[in-house]
Amino acid sequence: FHPAPFKILINSPTSLVVSIVLPLVLLFAIVGARESFTLERGIVDAAKKRFGSEAGNRLMAWQQFIRDDRSATEGEKLEKVNRFFNRLTFVSDAIHWQKRDYWATPVEFLASNGGDCEDFALAKYFTLKILGVPEEKMNLTYVKAWKLNQSHMVVTYYATPGAEPLVLDNLIDQIQPGSRRTDLLPVYSFNGSGLWLAQERGRGNLVGKSDRLKLWNELLERMPGSLH
Repeated sequence: FHPAPFKILINSPTSLVVSIVLPLVLLFAIVGARESFTLERGIVDAAKKRFGSEAGNRLMAWQQFIRDDRSATEGEKLEKVNRFFNRLTFVSDAIHWQKRDYWATPVEFLASNGGDCEDFALAKYFTLKILGVPEEKMNLTYVKAWKLNQSHMVVTYYATPGAEPLVLDNLIDQIQPGSRRTDLLPVYSFNGSGLWLAQERGRGNLVGKSDRLKLWNELLERMPGSLH
C-alpha cells in the first residue's frame, strides 16, 4: 500500500506559530462542521419517495451519528465508522442498480440500504472526512481479493507519512494493518488529490490526478455539496 504525499513544514519561527495555531483553528472548524451537519430536507424527501420511509430513517441515523461523535482519536473514528457501515447489506451493482458498475454516493448507499464494495468504501471515506480525518491520510484502494478472485475496494488509512496502512474493509469487521491482509493485492489507490499505481506491497507511483477516473467524477457530480 502507498500513502499519499504529505507537505513538510519548514522549521522556522513563522511555521512554528502556524503549526500551533492552525491545528486549533481547524479543530474548532471541524467540531462546528460536525455538530451542524445537516442533510437538506429535499435530499431526505427524495430518498423517502424513491426508497421508502425507512430510507429517511437511515439517513437521519447517519446525520445523528456524525453529530454525536466525540471520538478522542482518529483510531476511534475509524472503528466507529467501520462498524456503522458494515451493518449494511452487500448487493452487486447488477442487481441493485441494474448497471455493470456504479459508484453510489453515501446518501444513495444508505437510502437504498445496500451496495457493493465501492459503496462501502466511499461511504466510510466521505464520513471520515466529515468527522475531520485529513484526506491526505486516506486512500480509496483497489485490490485483488484472492479468495473472491475479483477486484475489490477498501479504505486505507496512514497515521503518519510512510506508515503501514490500516485497512477498512466490508469483508471483515476488524480493522487490520495491510501486512496482515495477505488476501488482498493492491492495484491502485486514489483520493481527492491524486492517483497512484501500487507495486506489490512497496511504494506506489503517482500517475496523475483522481479526475482521470470517470466513475469518481460522476460520483462527485451527484454528491450533495455538504459532503465534498
